[in-house]
Amino acid sequence: MSETAVNGRQSGSASKRRGLFARITLFLRQVWDELRKVVTPTREELLRMTGIVLAFVAFMILLVMGLDWLFGLAAGFTFGGGGPGA
Repeated sequence: MSETAVNGRQSGSASKRRGLFARITLFLRQVWDELRKVVTPTREELLRMTGIVLAFVAFMILLVMGLDWLFGLAAGFTFGGGGPGA
């Protein structure tokens, strides 16, 4: 990324278009540089984040289930039958 300008053109003596393998090598080098920046969470952070995600998913399941039940009940009263399962 530091070798290209904002408009996508390369600067300086590297103004020629790179070959296929040079572009692949540049991409892999940039991927490796980004992977080195990744910080692995501690066990406590991982457990806390997992708990938060599971609680959020459980809440969303209950919310969607409740709304489905309410809409089913409303549809049952609207179109006859008295509600879901009737």
